[in-house]
Amino acid sequence: MNKQIDAGLLLRFVERIENLQQDMENIQQDIKTVMDEAKSAGYEPKYIKQCIKLRAKDPDQLFEEDELIKMYRNAIGI
Repeated sequence: MNKQIDAGLLLRFVERIENLQQDMENIQQDIKTVMDEAKSAGYEPKYIKQCIKLRAKDPDQLFEEDELIKMYRNAIGI
């Protein structure tokens, strides 16, 4: 493979990825801080995370899943 490498372009890609990774670390720390605040206020982080996942779903899909869960729970008596 005799392909010429554009070092400047490669370096720009690497630097952009490094910057995005740093941004991601900062955001993850911010999320942790908010979760800690919620926990201090008496909320359960486990259920906050579950609510976030549910809010991201399509409303029709969420409704269908809820109905199936209800049906299954009724079928097994819980």
